[in-house]
Amino acid sequence: MGVLMFDIGVNLTSSQFSKDRDDVVTRAQEAGVTGMLLTGTNLHESEQAQQLAQRYPGCWSTAGVHPHDSRSWSESVAAAIHHLALQPEVVAVGECGLDFNRNFSTPQEQERAFNAQLALAAELEMPVFLHCRDAHDRFMTLLKPWLDKLPGAVLHCFTGTRDELRTSLDRGLYIGITGWVCDERRGLELREMLPLIPAERLLLETDAPYLLPRDLSPKPASRRNEPLHLAHILARVAQWRGEEPQWLASVTDDNVKTLFGMTF
Repeated sequence: MGVLMFDIGVNLTSSQFSKDRDDVVTRAQEAGVTGMLLTGTNLHESEQAQQLAQRYPGCWSTAGVHPHDSRSWSESVAAAIHHLALQPEVVAVGECGLDFNRNFSTPQEQERAFNAQLALAAELEMPVFLHCRDAHDRFMTLLKPWLDKLPGAVLHCFTGTRDELRTSLDRGLYIGITGWVCDERRGLELREMLPLIPAERLLLETDAPYLLPRDLSPKPASRRNEPLHLAHILARVAQWRGEEPQWLASVTDDNVKTLFGMTF
């Protein structure tokens, strides 16, 4: 089977997978992806992700509300996310955070939902699966008071600046790297920063079906990303960090187990 890998960010609930979800999982497994973390982005999708994690071996899920959906946060949603987070397949609270890029929910709605989910994670002693875009300073201000109350946190799909990376690492965050780093138009700065991330803080993800690596050849006709392409991301990240893919896969697998408390 070759290199064994864990994908910490798969949007398997996406409608883009509705017609061939079983095949997508099978292809990933055949490509050496031994585990996947299925992302919950609102209550409905968090429930779906948990059900899919029950269905497929080697899968776990997150439960939370993405900043885009923060306007949906309510007492009933909070109670439902709390209940969901207690299920054995759910290993992190999130995807939660701030996204001031498009503001599908207002900054005030986003901050309210983010704070509430940090409090929930602290109460349940669970790690958080974080999202931050164009909001780094405010994001860190809200996150910092909770960090010593949480068992861990990963900043998923990191695409920030060198200073933002340094701050995130100084705060003890794990860093999730996607195929964004394979994009010669917008990923070069991140590519240069890869060696700055300690191996014991690095996690790898596809964010499928999004962020198909631009340097993939041949590209799938669908232009849809799949977790099977994690092997390509691993190879590129290892190359640009000057490391062996097999070694890096082993280290990142260990990081997954440490952060999320999994065994696989």
